[in-house]
Amino acid sequence: MRLTVDGLHIALGGSPVLRDVGLVVSPGQIVGLVGPNGSGKSTLLRAVYRSLRPSAGIVEVGGRDVWRLSSRAAARHTAAVLQDGAGAGGLTVGETVALGRTPHHGVLGRDGEADRRAISEALESCGIAPLAKRDLSSLSGGERQRVLLARALAQAPELLVLDELTNHLDIRARFELLGLIRQTGVTTLAVLHDLDLAVRFCDRLVVLHHGCAVVAGPVLDALTPTVLHEVFGVRARAEQHPDGVIRLTYESDPLAP
Repeated sequence: MRLTVDGLHIALGGSPVLRDVGLVVSPGQIVGLVGPNGSGKSTLLRAVYRSLRPSAGIVEVGGRDVWRLSSRAAARHTAAVLQDGAGAGGLTVGETVALGRTPHHGVLGRDGEADRRAISEALESCGIAPLAKRDLSSLSGGERQRVLLARALAQAPELLVLDELTNHLDIRARFELLGLIRQTGVTTLAVLHDLDLAVRFCDRLVVLHHGCAVVAGPVLDALTPTVLHEVFGVRARAEQHPDGVIRLTYESDPLAP
């Protein structure tokens, strides 16, 4: 499912936050939104998952303008996992994941066979089926993030929107979680704070700076030494190693002017 953002403008408190931003996420791709703090990454996501209405521009998922859909209809196509997103208090893991099926039936609707299958598959794919009866509050940070991802997958979305999903997780949990997302094959737009993870797991990157998309493209084209220096303030280069993995290599003094 293709995501298209074009000519997006957003102002908060009278001040422009995003200016004429455009991007495309092709079916099955993982596209990372990267940039310094305050560059507008999370604001852009909010427009995509229909939480913040833009003042101008379009957001289309599969050719449908998300702002012309009802919130329930939009949720059938797009699932969001937000940083530090908390589940409802007192729910088990299974009950939390089951909330992902809400957009597919009415408030008073009951889970049918398709719902139970989607919930089971989401629990299994995220490796948390053995935790289904555990209280969400009893889990570690990495386990909770897996639960929130499973809840999103239970929606059977065509687009995943992730806002710094790996924040506050240890390095193993970060790799495991991003590996899970890669395995789903779902079209994904993700804000990633860690550039080293972004270059490893993303097919393309969109670099935001001062509310503008300054460059978009494959990782090696987007994170040139010039962009890394002028946008992120470090001297480094993205290089593809013989094993095919792209890594950032920093100069001995990355903060040199």
